[in-house]
Amino acid sequence: MTVAVFLLSLLGAMAIGMPIAYSLLLSGVALMWHLDLFDAQILAQNVINGADSFPLLAVPFFMLAGEIMNAGGMSRRIVALAMTLVGHRRGGLGFVTIVAACLLAALSGSAVADTAALAALLLPMMTKAGHDKARSGGLIASAGIIAPVIPPSIGFVIFDVAANVSISKLFLAGIVPGLMMAAAISITWWWVARRENIAPPPRASGAERLMALRESAWALGLPVIVLVGLKLGVFTPTEAAVVAAVYALLVSVFVYRELRPRQLYGVFLSAAKTTAVIMFLVAAAMVSAWLITVADIPSKMIALLEPFMDNQTLLLIAIMLLVMAVGTAMDMTPTILIMTPVLMPVIKAAGIDPVYFGVLFIINNAIGLITPPVGTVLNVVAGVGRMKMDEVTRGVLPFMGAQFAVMFLMVLFPWLVIGPARWFAG
Repeated sequence: MTVAVFLLSLLGAMAIGMPIAYSLLLSGVALMWHLDLFDAQILAQNVINGADSFPLLAVPFFMLAGEIMNAGGMSRRIVALAMTLVGHRRGGLGFVTIVAACLLAALSGSAVADTAALAALLLPMMTKAGHDKARSGGLIASAGIIAPVIPPSIGFVIFDVAANVSISKLFLAGIVPGLMMAAAISITWWWVARRENIAPPPRASGAERLMALRESAWALGLPVIVLVGLKLGVFTPTEAAVVAAVYALLVSVFVYRELRPRQLYGVFLSAAKTTAVIMFLVAAAMVSAWLITVADIPSKMIALLEPFMDNQTLLLIAIMLLVMAVGTAMDMTPTILIMTPVLMPVIKAAGIDPVYFGVLFIINNAIGLITPPVGTVLNVVAGVGRMKMDEVTRGVLPFMGAQFAVMFLMVLFPWLVIGPARWFAG
C-alpha cells in the first residue's frame, strides 16, 4: 500500500502536468500523510538538506564551463579539429560528429549543452552535403548523450549525492564505456551511410591538421588537467569543476578573445537557470528519498526481486529493463534521484559493485534522453534543427539500438567496465 501511495501520487501529479519537482514534493507529502508523519518542519528541513551538499557544487561550475565553451569558441575549434582528422572519410561528417561529441563530453559533461552545440554547427553542414536530415539529427542526438558518461559527468555527480559512491571512481570508470558507446554509433553510422552516394570533403593537409590542433590545444588541455588532477589527487571532483569553469573563462576571454565582457551576464544567467532546475529537483527528491527509507520500501523491493538475487546478471537485466521503461517517461535527473535510493540497497544486498552499477545506471539514463516520448535531447535537436519530433525519433532508432546493445553487453561481461576502471584507479 505504501508503494502504491507513493507511485500513484507521483504519477498522478505528473499526469495532470505538474512539474516533476513539485510532483516529488506532493508525493512526499502524500507518503508522509499515509505514514502519519506529516510535519511541515520535517518537509522543509529535508528540502534544505537536499540542496546542502558539497559535491553538488560541481553542477553549477560544470554547467558554467559548458556555457562558456559554447560562447567562447572552444566548441567550434573542437569540431574543426575533428573535421581535419576524419572529415575526409566516407560519411566523414558523421564521424566528425562522433569525435567532436567525445571531445566535448570531456569538457562539459552536459548532454543538452553538447547536443545544442553539435546540432548548431554540424546539422546544417550534414544536410547541405546531402545526408538525410532525420538520420543526421538522430546521430547528433545519440552522440550528445555520451556526455553524461565520459568524465566530467553531471549525471555521476547527482548519482553520487543520491548513492554516496565515490565520484572520482565513477569518473574514471566511465571513460571506456563512453568510448564504447561512441564506437557503437560509429559502426552503425558506417553501416547506414555506406548506402548514401555522397562525396566526402577533401582530405585536410598536414599543415591544416597542425593548424587545427594548435587552435584547439587550449581547449584540449581542459580534460587533461581535470583527469590528471583527479588521478593524482590534486583536487576533488568539485574542485575540478571550479578549475574547469575558470580555465574555460580565461581561455575564452584572454586567449581566443571571442567571449566579450558584455556576454558574460547572459552566459552566467543561462548556467544559473539550468543549475536552479537541477538543484530544485535534487532538493525535492531528498524528501521522497528520506520517506522511502522511513517506509522501508527498499526491503520490499529486495523481497520483490528475491528470485533474481542469486544471479547478478539476471538481476541487472531486470533492473535495466525497469530503468529503460522509466526513462521513456521521465528525464535523467529525476530518474536518478527517485530510483537510486530504492535500487542501491538491492544492489548492495546482491553483492554488486556500486561503481559498476552506477556506470550502467547512468548509461541507461543517458539513453533515456533520446527515447520518446519525453527525450530531452531529441527535443533539443528538433528545436535547433527546426525538425519535427517524429523525424528525429525515426533517425535516432538505429543508434539508440546500438547503444542499448553496448549497455547489455556490459551487463553480460562486467569486466568491460570493472577492468578499465581498476586500471585507471591504479
